[in-house]
Formats: sequence, C-alpha cells, structure tokens
Amino acid sequence: MKIAVLGGLGLQGRAAIADLVASDGVEQVVCVDTAPDGVARLGGLTNLARVRFVVPEGAIGPVLADVMKDVDAVIDLLPQPLMREAVQAAITTATPLVTTNYGKAIADLAPAAEAAGVSIMTECGLDPGIDLVLYARAARQFDTITTIDSYCGGIPEPKAMAKPLCYKVSWNFDMVLVSQNRDCVMVEDGQRIEVPAGRQHDNPFIHEIEVAGLGRLEAFPNGDAARYIEMLGVTKGLQRSGRYTLRWPGWSAFWAPLKELGFLSEDKVPGVGTSPREFLGRLLGPQLQYGADEKDLCVMRNVFSGSEGGRRKTVTSDLIVERDLASGLFGMSLGVGYPASIVAQMLARREIVTPGLLNPLLHVPDGRFFDELARRGIRVSETVSWD
Repeated sequence: MKIAVLGGLGLQGRAAIADLVASDGVEQVVCVDTAPDGVARLGGLTNLARVRFVVPEGAIGPVLADVMKDVDAVIDLLPQPLMREAVQAAITTATPLVTTNYGKAIADLAPAAEAAGVSIMTECGLDPGIDLVLYARAARQFDTITTIDSYCGGIPEPKAMAKPLCYKVSWNFDMVLVSQNRDCVMVEDGQRIEVPAGRQHDNPFIHEIEVAGLGRLEAFPNGDAARYIEMLGVTKGLQRSGRYTLRWPGWSAFWAPLKELGFLSEDKVPGVGTSPREFLGRLLGPQLQYGADEKDLCVMRNVFSGSEGGRRKTVTSDLIVERDLASGLFGMSLGVGYPASIVAQMLARREIVTPGLLNPLLHVPDGRFFDELARRGIRVSETVSWD
C-alpha cells in the first residue's frame, strides 16, 4: 500500500507517519507539507527509507491531485480551511480519504463523492473519532438508550500544570480558542437545548466528573450531541445527551469573564489588523508549551445508560492516552494520528468501500478498530453496571 499524509509534519501528522511506516503492508508513505525540513522533523522518529517528501508550491489543489493519483489512500491533516480542496482532489482522482475534521463543512460534496464511487471518511480522530466508534458499539448493548454523555479533553499531567490556566498546548492552540466560540446542542429531559457560544463557560450544564488516578475534572458543553443521536437512531426514548470538553477545574471561571469582555471575539480591532482571539493565541501559545520531560494526557469517558432485557443498565467506557517521552509524540497526536492511520489502511485494503461522505459511527468496524488500537497500546476499559 501507498498512503499519503497531508500535513505530515504537524503534531498529528508525525504520529500518523510513524504508525504507517511501522505497519505491515505499507510500502511507501508520501509526506505532503509546506515545511522544507521534513528529514530533520522526522529524523529519529521513523525509518525514512519508506517516506517520500512532497513540498507543495503554488496552488495546492493540483499538487494534491497529482499526489493522489499514485497512492491507495490519503490522510488529510491539513488546516481545516484546506479540507475542501483535499476532499475535492480525492473525489477527482477517486482516492479514498480520511479526515479528522467535521463533515458538516463539506456536506455539499456528498453527491460528488458518491458519483465518483470514492469513500471519504470524516471525523476520524480522537474526538470526534474513537468516541463515535464507541457509540456504535454501545448501541448494540441496549434495547433502549436513555442517556449518552461523552467527555474528552487534552490536559497536562498534574506535575506539568501551570497556573492560572492549568493547561498546555498539545494541539493547534488557535483551534483550541476557536472551539471556545462553538455553539452547543444538548438534550435535556428529552428536549433539544441550545447553548450559545457566549454562554459556553457560564451555563448550568458545567459540572465535574471523577477520574481514577487524576481526581476531579471540569466538564463544559462543547459539541452537537443531537447530531450524533440522530445518526445513531436512538432519538426515541433518549432523555439526556451532552458532549463535553474536559479541563482541570477553573477553566470556565477563567474564560467566562474574558469572553464577556470580548477577548475571544473574531472581529478585527480597528487600527490593529487582528482579532482579540488571534492576539490571545499569539500571546499565550508560546507560554504554554510542554517541556521535554512533561506529558500531556488525553482523557475520554463515554457513559451510556438505558435498558436491556427489562433491566436498567449503564456502560462506561474510559480511555487515557499519554505522551510517549521516548519519541516525544503527544498523547493527543497518538490519539488522533493512530485512528486516522488505522482507517486509512482499511480504506487502502478496500475493507471499507461504501461511497460518499462516511462517518466512524456508521462505517468503521468497531471490533477490528479497537483491536488495532490495543495493538498500539491504546486500550479502552469498559465497565457495566446493572440497577
């Protein structure tokens, strides 16, 4: 198999490339990135003999199409604004593609993908991604589901916390701030509840959960829970559902007044040429970097409640991915890069062939997927309790 990684020198891209090179059957990995120092960035991380570097020049679309003509599958880890061009190139060349970005932004391309007979797997990373495959697996364990609560967040290990934020960057910090301006949709008492971005850090749904070995973490709404409920087909009988970001306690108390004062605004400041959100990213990002001996933790919990055989039942799935200090790869990078690599290989082997815009919740075989994650040291623990 030949598999291309777009944005291969970024945090997640490096993890995906290292995994692909280590995977049986992958004979070549094409790293596409505008950075010219690919050998230096990947050196010591993986065997470069099977990596070919492409540095795009000029318009990105033709370059991507040219790369895709010679590979069996593609992983798109480019910045979100370039996702459309990557998907369009995949459709033009009929090359299966995995992207970790939300599929809503390219929903209009679904007919073209279907007509081209090409599989475009969207939302295939950590969150969304691993959690969505868990949704599908959990649904088969119930006759009726009444509650789905989904939690995920990247946080520093306790010894790496730095006040006042207790946060460090294991992802694109600009996108972290962008996610702070996201409207949320929840289900409460069977009713759809919309939480506007302005109230994301000041609302009655903020709460804390207890995680073994870590203690209490803060959860705040940050996603469209209703969309996945509908996709799963469990809207009837469902009473509550929310998708929450996890942080160390105090996160929302820090951001709520800043948001109220406009520090997360996307509007350009007259005479300055940048927005408050962009300024914060440039100011805070460099101050929130991990040391070489510090770990990030990706903490995920999904809680499903309902009934089976007339009895009340709760299934709780827990996952923690931590930084590999030997390679330097962050837990966030592994949690995103590994699922993308696993599914890209499934597409390349034509184990997934449904054409159109796909989603892990509906189109990724969960048994094989979690077996592959476990082989890479990422294991989901599941507990079942009965009332």
